[in-house]
Amino acid sequence: MGNVLASSKPPLPEKDIGLPPLKTYPKDEDNNNEKIENPGTVEELHKKCKDVFPINFGGAKIVLNKGLSNHFQVSHTINLSSSDPGSYKFGATYVGTKVVGPGDACPLLLGDIDASGNLNANIIHQFGQRLRLKFQSQVQRNTFVAYQLTGDYRGDSYTGSLTVANPNIINKTGILVAHYLQNVTSRIALGTELIYQCSPHIPGGQIAILSMMARYTDKNSQWSTTFGQTKFQLCYYAKASEQLQFGVELESNFRLQESCATIAYQVDLPKADLNFKGMIDSNWNVGAVLEKKMLPLPFTLSISGLLNHHKNLFQLGLGFVLG
Repeated sequence: MGNVLASSKPPLPEKDIGLPPLKTYPKDEDNNNEKIENPGTVEELHKKCKDVFPINFGGAKIVLNKGLSNHFQVSHTINLSSSDPGSYKFGATYVGTKVVGPGDACPLLLGDIDASGNLNANIIHQFGQRLRLKFQSQVQRNTFVAYQLTGDYRGDSYTGSLTVANPNIINKTGILVAHYLQNVTSRIALGTELIYQCSPHIPGGQIAILSMMARYTDKNSQWSTTFGQTKFQLCYYAKASEQLQFGVELESNFRLQESCATIAYQVDLPKADLNFKGMIDSNWNVGAVLEKKMLPLPFTLSISGLLNHHKNLFQLGLGFVLG
């Protein structure tokens, strides 16, 4: 009879049914590796948008900057205008030897004084890696008219700030401002602001105002907003290219029942050493500032123009910066 197993046919090979291989999707390493960093201070919440706006001036302005050493610099500023009397300011800046970051050193002392003896002074110093104190004061006619002390504490993902302005225990006056800003994700930051003021001229002797704020940051754009009992502010910033940036702002004051919308843009031409900023708002204001470095000379030429169509007013400014 023979061997049944030996005489049986070999098994058929397995058929390939032609299923495609399973797809493997790469992990989103960018989102997984994004680190939640310090969000900065509340004062910097709308900074990207505000930096696009031009700072207009009228008349003629001449600024002379002179560096006396690596840490000390002085400046002379002359302003001439047909509407305001001419003015002169002498300024000085001292930068300490303690390096706390890229391009940041402490202590920092800067101030200016005009021909009438009016003085503005600022002192900034950082203690350790997290605590920074800033003192600001204004002196007019040998009297302190304004002074404030601000402390910023920067955590790994949050910043807390406290400001005390013009405190007077005898007259029971003063302003206290508390800020807190927290990065909840690598792109979203939430914060709050509390302003407390006491004065005999306020009904009830005191008042407190609470505001909330938020910011969303993308690669080339940023949304930021502040909303509270008395105001609403919304800012949008976009970087269209390496040469072009945009900024849009909507600001409302509930007490005065006023609102203003502004669109601004900035054009940078590094090869031409030229910077141009322009803006237009809902109050019929159109403004622009052009800055041109006159290389190889150490000059910077500034031309400013501001036109109000509704009031039929025009302001022209010409500035020279040496040094």
